[in-house]
Amino acid sequence: MSFTSLGLSTALLKALDKEQFTKAYPIQKEAIPAIINKKDVLGIAKTGSGKTAGYVLPILHNLQLANEKKNRHISVLVLVPTRELAIQVQEVFFQFGNDLPSRVKSMAVYGGVSINPQMMAMQGVSVLVATPGRLIELVESKAVHLSSIDTLVLDEADKMLNLGFKDEMNRIFGWLPSMRQNLLFSATLSDDVNAINQFLLSQPLVIKIEDDKDELELIDQLGYFVDEDKKGPLLRYLIKHNKWTQVLVFVSSTYKADNVADKLRKNGINASAMHSKKGQNARLNALYDFKEGSVNVLVATDLLGRGIDIEQLPCVVNYELPRSPKDYLHRIGRTGRAGTPGQAISLISPEEKDHFRVIQKKMGKWVTMVDSVNIDLKGF
Repeated sequence: MSFTSLGLSTALLKALDKEQFTKAYPIQKEAIPAIINKKDVLGIAKTGSGKTAGYVLPILHNLQLANEKKNRHISVLVLVPTRELAIQVQEVFFQFGNDLPSRVKSMAVYGGVSINPQMMAMQGVSVLVATPGRLIELVESKAVHLSSIDTLVLDEADKMLNLGFKDEMNRIFGWLPSMRQNLLFSATLSDDVNAINQFLLSQPLVIKIEDDKDELELIDQLGYFVDEDKKGPLLRYLIKHNKWTQVLVFVSSTYKADNVADKLRKNGINASAMHSKKGQNARLNALYDFKEGSVNVLVATDLLGRGIDIEQLPCVVNYELPRSPKDYLHRIGRTGRAGTPGQAISLISPEEKDHFRVIQKKMGKWVTMVDSVNIDLKGF
């Protein structure tokens, strides 16, 4: 379905055409008309399914119709779990909102950087994208007021709850006006997400987009049986042997991310680590360099994986398996998107065999396995 039948303004349709957005994703087809009509929405769909544009576009449409609020009284609040996602969402608001007849000023605020520049830039902001902790600091500093919020968005609600933001979110809810539109988007409908739905949303349109099996088929999955101490040499062998120029590697800890990236660099492979203990500028630079191609390998933890959205990423490697089958699907879903094939490689130690069998069973797809004992890793 094209965007022309969804009720968006002519200016937004021109912006979509300029950005070469021609076909609406399933969640966009249902969410956009509902949000334009000021309904509450509960959207359940995996990351990369078009959720962000699904709420950004109708919010911008509605802001064009309303009188913009000035000073430090913002109209739209978007809560997200990570700094990277905050920046990514704000970029979508800027992408579609900067050339509208009534320009919509959006801003992303997050911790890990000085609060003063964020406080000074708040003037005239209509859309604020924020992580919960930094938003609370800004409110307590009287740098921003939430009394005029017309629309609240919770993006990646499941991850916010998993990361322990429930108390902060409840505190923020208490500062908001009772009359507002609420939009809740999540990759999964957990018990905690459902509880927030019951508390927050009023007669919402519930949109649940099931995983597209065809998309999973676009991902060529392959596993290697390998002893734990041989994972590093095997990874380096695969990168060099396959001449990979852009590969995202997932690990389970910040220590492992640094360790794997360091050994890749020592072996002549351009790599960076990205995790929560890195400074904000270091994280943003690593992601930018990876997207631009000056870094070939990005080693990341699951937390940071939520902020990584790269079109036509050719390859993902599970250096270590995640705890949850859902996180495994989220990881490999970074590749094989928008009709473009991708490859997902998993390095499976003897201790991980049983867990990987559970993941495959939940996924409903068995992965071809290769025994790395037959690969000559000498020199890698």
